[in-house]
Amino acid sequence: MIPEERTYHGAVPPPGCPAHGATPLDQDDLRRLFGPEAEADPAGLYEKLRAEHGEVAPVLLHGDLPAWLVLGYSANLTAMRTPSRFSRDSRRWTEFQEGRVAPDSPVLPVIAWQPTCSFVDGEEHRRLRTAVTDGLNSFDRRGMRRYVTRFADQLIADFGATGRVELVSQFAEHLPMLVMTQLVGMPEEYGPRLVEAARDLVRGTETAVASNEYVVESLRRTMDRKRSEPGPDLVTRLMQHESGLTEDEVLQHLRSVLLAANETTINLISETLKMVLTDRRFRAHLSGGQMTLPDALDQVLWDSPPFMLVPGRWATGDTELGGRHIKAGDMLLIGLAAGNADPAVRPDLNKPLFGNRSHLAFGSGPHECPGQEIGRAIAETGIDILLTRLPDLQLSIPEEELVWRGNWMSRHLTELPARFTPRSALQPQDRTTTASAPVVSTPAAAYPPPAAAVPPAAPARAVPEQRRGFWGNLMTKLKG
Repeated sequence: MIPEERTYHGAVPPPGCPAHGATPLDQDDLRRLFGPEAEADPAGLYEKLRAEHGEVAPVLLHGDLPAWLVLGYSANLTAMRTPSRFSRDSRRWTEFQEGRVAPDSPVLPVIAWQPTCSFVDGEEHRRLRTAVTDGLNSFDRRGMRRYVTRFADQLIADFGATGRVELVSQFAEHLPMLVMTQLVGMPEEYGPRLVEAARDLVRGTETAVASNEYVVESLRRTMDRKRSEPGPDLVTRLMQHESGLTEDEVLQHLRSVLLAANETTINLISETLKMVLTDRRFRAHLSGGQMTLPDALDQVLWDSPPFMLVPGRWATGDTELGGRHIKAGDMLLIGLAAGNADPAVRPDLNKPLFGNRSHLAFGSGPHECPGQEIGRAIAETGIDILLTRLPDLQLSIPEEELVWRGNWMSRHLTELPARFTPRSALQPQDRTTTASAPVVSTPAAAYPPPAAAVPPAAPARAVPEQRRGFWGNLMTKLKG
C-alpha cells in the first residue's frame, strides 16, 4: 500500500498516485528540526520522517521557515552532485527573496551568502575552490602530524599527573584549533584564545558576535603581517595563488576553514573516544587487531557524522527529487546522518563497516569537504597519542550518564570524563623535533592581539617524550 502523499509548498503527488489531489499539508502538521524534542533524538526524528515521507521530507526551521530534508542516501548524492539543479547560492532562496527571514534568525550565520567557494557554482566555484584545495593539499602530512603530536603532548601533560580528565573540554576542544593556527600561519600564542572564541561562536552565546570579531580581526592581522613576511602557510598561499583572490575572499575562506575544521574535528575526536571507551564490540575489534584506527574513524563517520545535516542546496528551477516536486527557490537540507542510516544501503546498522569510506560525512560532488584529510589526520594522530600515553584510559561514569547537546545541525557530546593511572613521570619533549614541520610559527609579539573578551594564552607546558604509537605497540605484541 502506498503511503498518503500530501501537498506542501508546491509538493504535489506524482500523477497516478492514490493521494493525488489530497488536501494541502498544514504547517502545524510538519515536524520542526528545532526545539527540545527534535534536538533530544535527531536520529529518531529522521526515521519518523522517513516512514512518513520517504526519501525527501518537508520540515520547518527556526521561524517556521520551510525546507526539504533529504533523507535517502541516493537522493542526497543526487542533490550534492548536480549543481545545475541544486545550487549552493543561497540568494536563490524564496524565503530570502520574499523577506521572510528575520534579521536575527539562527539560520543566517550558516545560510547567508558569503564570497566563498561554498556559496558559488560553476567557473567561479572552480576559481575559488582551486585556491583552497591547492593551499590545503600543499602541507606535508608528516610535518602536520608532528604538530598534532606536540600539542597533544602538551594537553596531556596538563592533566597527566592527576589521573583524571574530561576528554571533551580538556582535549578534544583544544587540539584541532591549536594545530590549525599553525597551518594557517598564526602565532602559537593565539591558539588558546581562538579555541575559546570558536566554541563560543558556535554555541551562539551572548558574546558570540564579539568572539566572531576576535576571529576575524586575528585573521586580518595575520594577513597584514604575511604581506611583508610570507611563509609556507595557508594565509600566504591563498594571498599569492594564481586564482587572484580578493582580500575579502581570502579572509572569508580562512574563517570558514578555521571554524569548520575545528568544529568537525572536535566532534570526530569526541565521538571516536566515546566509542573506544564504551563499545565493547568496537574495543574488542581494536584489541584483536581486526580494526585499525582509520577504520575506527570511518565507523564513527558512518554512525555519528560531525554534522547531522548541512544547509543547503537551492533548486534552480522546478524539479523532482525522491518522488517530491521541488519548486524553484526551495531550500534542501543535506541529511548526512539520515543518508548514512538509509536502510537501502545499511539494512543492519549494527554491522561494522571496516574500511568503507562511502559515507556522506564529508559530503560529495563539487562541494565535498576540501579539508577532510587534515581533519582525519588530526583526529587519528591525536587519539593515537592519547591512548599511547594513557594506555589504561577508561570511562569514569556509567555510559548511560553521558549527555549530548544538540542543535538543528549537529549533536555534541558535552562531557567524557575518564580516569587512568597518573603519569607524573612524563618528560618534556625537545621542541626542536618540530623544526622541520611545514609551518613556522611567528612570535606573538609580531601580532598585537585584538581586543576581545577572550582569556589570555596559557603559559608553555611540559610535554612528554616521543613514544611509539598505541597501534604500533599493539600490532608488535600480536605478531610476537
